[in-house]
Formats: sequence, C-alpha cells, structure tokens
Amino acid sequence: MDFTSPSTTREAPPLDPELSEALAALGPAAREPFTPENLAARQARDATARPRPTARDLRADGRFEVEELRVPGAPDAPDVTLVSARPAGVAGPLPLLYYMHGGGMIMGNAWSVLPKLLRDWALPLELAVISVEYRLAPRTRYPGPLEDCYAGFVWAAEHATALGIDAGRVIVGGKSAGGGLAAALALLARDRGGPAPIGQLLICPMLDDRNDTRSSHQMAGVDVWDRTSNATAWQALLGDRYGAADLPPYAAPARATDLSRLPPAYIEVGAAETFRDEDVAYADALWQAGGQAELHVWPGACHGFDTFAPEAALSRDARDARTRWLRRILERSGNR
Repeated sequence: MDFTSPSTTREAPPLDPELSEALAALGPAAREPFTPENLAARQARDATARPRPTARDLRADGRFEVEELRVPGAPDAPDVTLVSARPAGVAGPLPLLYYMHGGGMIMGNAWSVLPKLLRDWALPLELAVISVEYRLAPRTRYPGPLEDCYAGFVWAAEHATALGIDAGRVIVGGKSAGGGLAAALALLARDRGGPAPIGQLLICPMLDDRNDTRSSHQMAGVDVWDRTSNATAWQALLGDRYGAADLPPYAAPARATDLSRLPPAYIEVGAAETFRDEDVAYADALWQAGGQAELHVWPGACHGFDTFAPEAALSRDARDARTRWLRRILERSGNR
C-alpha cells in the first residue's frame, strides 16, 4: 500500500519558522520513516541512544526521592517496573501523575521522561510522578502494554498510603503513544470499575489505528511521525488484528463509541501533525458525550515539536498551557 500518494508537501500547513529551523538542523534523518524492514534496526539504535538516567541521577543531589519498584503484572504476564519519584521533604500525601512515555509503542523507556516531568511539574506543583516501563511492540502486542499500565495503576492506588500519594487525586497522562495509552487506561478503568483518575493529560495522543484522516494523508512524507511510521507502529502493536473491524477501543481509543463518564481531558496536537484530526475528533467526541475536554491545536507545530525545539515560543506556550491545566485540576480536586 502506498502511504504517501494522497498528499504532497505543497498541501501541508506551513511549519512555524522556529520549528522549521530547528528541524532543518536535525537533518533528513529526522524525517526518515519507520518501516517493517527497518524497525528492528531503528529500535536497537533508539535503545542505545535514548537517555536512561539512573535513580541516583534522578535524585538530583537530593531534590527528589526516587525508587524503582517491581509490581505484579496482569495474570500470566511478567512483573511491571514503575519508577516512582517525588519532591524530597514535602509532607503529606501528594497528588500523582501516572505517566506513560511516548515512542510509538515501539520505543522509549520509563526513565528518560522523568527529568523533564520532575523539573516542570513535580517541583512547582508538589506532585508525585510514577512512570511505567510497559513492554514494547512487536515483541509484546496488544493488550500486553496496556495491561502493564493498568496493573501498575491499580497497584499504585492500592498502595497509596505506603507511596505517600492521594489515591483520590491521580491524573493519568502521556505523550504520543503514551497519550493513547492514557486515554485507553481511562476507558479501561471506567469499564472494569478500577481506580478513577481525576484527569487525563493527552499530549499529541496516538489514538486511531485506521490511519486514514485527512491530516494523516496531508502530512504523509512531511511530519516527523508520518503515515508510514504510524502504520508500521500500529501493525507492530496489533499484528493480525491490525485493521480489524471489531478492534476494541482499549486498543485504539478513537474506536470508542461510549466516551461518557470519563475524567476531564487536556488534549493538544499540532496543526501540521499526522495526529491532528484524530485528536480534534476525540475532543469533540468527549464533548458530544457530555464530558470535559480542553483542546489546543498549536499552529505550525509538528509531532514532538517541544522535544526538538524546547525554547521555541510555541514550545513554551504549550508547556505553560499544560501546567495551567494540571494546576487547575489539582486545585479543584483539593477543594472537594
């Protein structure tokens, strides 16, 4: 199947000038698509190159308390590693951000995202963070990664006192694939009667395996995570179930037909991004179901823009918007 023919670069929205300059500095490799043929090599390269700070590194000379935990996984599944961190010396049970890293379900680790989460949110908001080391595709296919996240989520809620967290003030969140997992986790917790999060932080979430929105065609061969890469990742995750008409919403939350009784959502995406239309549609579906969603579509932003251009004006605005939403959700929950 040709994943690029429906679109041309001319049709794509223009990139923000700061982001365009930063992306050009990364060279053509930044836009090299993932394919089934290069997936194993790309995964090996990422595992070698991606930072993996130790617990000692994350403690940052005593500013944070950090512990790696091994907790029971789903039945017949291995244990799950959670990296638990909180500002040092802060008394009382803290609200928790239960976070799933990005990487298209095929890359990433629980440790690399923590320095930024701790700096941006744990300190200023007095927030505990648990980052989940879920298993990656294609070695582990759906539902394995989501079940890892759910098992850790339930365990954390059940051990809230020992962890020093407030089980009634938990936000699930993630970026890209992690955002999709966070949305799926909110659905799964609702339907299984599990712990109820007070919010879902969905940063450019990966939600729709069908990969057939206008933006997925428009950004083919243009976005840093384009339609070819997206198809490769979904195929790795779903295997023989890729494209199945009866795929459950926990595999791809855009498939959900019932979005009622879900926690308030923060959803952001770039206007020049593959996931734009599926993320906007998800926010609209939450509103149609009577739910709450705060939607930000950043003009001229591509996928992962704040990672490779952290000092760009759009990146600073996005960080500020996320922080304001988190603070507002936490203040509301603290005043119940």
